[in-house]
Amino acid sequence: MKRCIIPVSGGIDSSSILYHAHKNHDWDEIHTVTFNYGQRHNKEIEYANRLVENISTSHKILDMSFIKDILTSSSITNENIDVAKTSDILGDPQTVNYVPNRNMIMLSICTGYAESVKASHVYHGAAQVDSEAGYWDGTQEFVACMNMINDLNRRDRVTIEVPLIRMSKQQIIKMGFDAGLDYKKTWTCYEGRDKACGKCTACSSRIKGFIDNNMIDPIEYEIDIPWDKYNCEPI
Repeated sequence: MKRCIIPVSGGIDSSSILYHAHKNHDWDEIHTVTFNYGQRHNKEIEYANRLVENISTSHKILDMSFIKDILTSSSITNENIDVAKTSDILGDPQTVNYVPNRNMIMLSICTGYAESVKASHVYHGAAQVDSEAGYWDGTQEFVACMNMINDLNRRDRVTIEVPLIRMSKQQIIKMGFDAGLDYKKTWTCYEGRDKACGKCTACSSRIKGFIDNNMIDPIEYEIDIPWDKYNCEPI
């Protein structure tokens, strides 16, 4: 039986992987994991819960809120630090929105979980924009190193795959749309307020992806987005 693990944050990238895998019947069992690591935008957990309904064989929400107490240099885990806007990070090799070593911690847990349920693959939602934004743990080199460690396993080897690593946000949104993903059920904004801020790095990337697809993003923003100017239409 073919099994995989997909960590689902509630955002576009991991959700697109989930829906694409489900639509194409790539796996007999898809096990999903969502991490509560004390993130400022913890409302994404609610969105992840809705996204996995009727798709995931099992969905585990793991309490790792202790991370907020020890990884305090990030705006995502420390509310005393302002979330960086796109205009703030030009020329910055590692944005303040980066959570120290987060992906290594989470992927280690996912590979251990995969081994225990006899799953052969873990799907990591790192995309092209992550490398460009300074997230070293969203690069191909990082995943290659993680897989070198996984290859030391003497019996039940697990491979981390990054199917979006060379894909733009435009391509990812198109992939999710074709797989039936309802983007109103996704959350991207780092601020975690009632509406998406429209200015943080995550929002900017999302908005550009929809504009490049000539689609109107169905979620609400705190700022006005001139969708008409870019010839965007409702999904």
